[in-house]
Amino acid sequence: MIDLTARIERRRALSLLAAGGAGLAAAPLWAQALVDLHLPGGNGARPLVTDFPGKGPMILQRSRAPLLETPMSAFDGQVFTPNDRFFVRWHYADIPTAVDVARFRLSVLGAVKKPIRLTLAELLAMPRVELAAINQCSGNSRGYFEPRVPGAQWGNGAIGNARWVGVRLKDVLDRAGIAPGAVQVRFSGLDTPPPDAPIFAKSLDLAHAMDGEVMIAFQMNGAQLPMLHGFPLRLIVPGWYSTYWVKALDRIEVLATPDTGYWMEKAYRIPATPGASVAPGATGFPTVPINRMGPRAFITNIADGARVTAQAPLELCGLAMGGASGVARVELSADRGKSWTPARLGPDQGKYGFRAWDAVTPALAPGEHGFAVRCTSAAGETQAFEPIWNPGGFMRNAIETVTVRAA
Repeated sequence: MIDLTARIERRRALSLLAAGGAGLAAAPLWAQALVDLHLPGGNGARPLVTDFPGKGPMILQRSRAPLLETPMSAFDGQVFTPNDRFFVRWHYADIPTAVDVARFRLSVLGAVKKPIRLTLAELLAMPRVELAAINQCSGNSRGYFEPRVPGAQWGNGAIGNARWVGVRLKDVLDRAGIAPGAVQVRFSGLDTPPPDAPIFAKSLDLAHAMDGEVMIAFQMNGAQLPMLHGFPLRLIVPGWYSTYWVKALDRIEVLATPDTGYWMEKAYRIPATPGASVAPGATGFPTVPINRMGPRAFITNIADGARVTAQAPLELCGLAMGGASGVARVELSADRGKSWTPARLGPDQGKYGFRAWDAVTPALAPGEHGFAVRCTSAAGETQAFEPIWNPGGFMRNAIETVTVRAA
């Protein structure tokens, strides 16, 4: 485990790029290859690039602010997504590329008994917690919505699972003391909005913020939190979409009234309907802020359209998630959903993280075969074939399928 306290003593500032932070915005990004996401609306080709610091090959959705998608092949065979293949999503182009760790402070203010400003050294001296949790963009898989909706046309790779180390948000708030009448807690970071744009800030109800699971992380998969993932501090909200996982966190404000800012009242809102789904083109429906994730399962070892050996069994494996609860079971269908058989589950690494699964089919006759995989969460929610639709392109978790040809 990396000792960040020692790093603070040895180094006054940490930079994003060994060769200089300007590379993020200025250097042209040349594709080493193209990836076809097979988006139903077309235009699914994306560059596969290695130009970003600390990153292996990533699918480029946008260079500034960075939107980098994880190729599905990078998920195969491992429950924890490596930091160098973990997806990246920032809202504004002016993101931090260096932080002076000696001068950095985490401010806690607002409806508190005693406003505080904590140094990194003070945070690192607090009791630590560790948690496996999935970070999934609210718009993951948006590119598969039909009809198409505006926004980043992600495939399925705006998701990742990491082992986070940090401190409980509750412990930090307890240091300041919650004032009577407080109702929410708002979080913001070091990224800077353009002129006249609202600062990116998200809020949680006070009871959620104080539940002992929400944490402030400074390590990711055993390493110092990378700059592209929010160094020096990132909010971790297990089971909830990553819009709440504020990066480069430097300000916590306890609110005496509900947050009416843009990013809560206007953006990242979903229909207040079953499954957050409405008919395409619908308007005037009530909405609520996006919140908990649902179950999902993916096949990671075989891509759609792959050729496999006929007259031989086929091993399928992948990853599953329960969303806001654990994985209860994963099932595989070899007949496009007419019948289902249980898959074998790997070790449970924690209810908020990925869980590996695998299954072996009978020998495949020559020809085309369609496979589907679905997850049921510990809360009893099961994936369905019928996709949802909403104008934000949020919360897709329809059953994933692959078709292979045996020859």
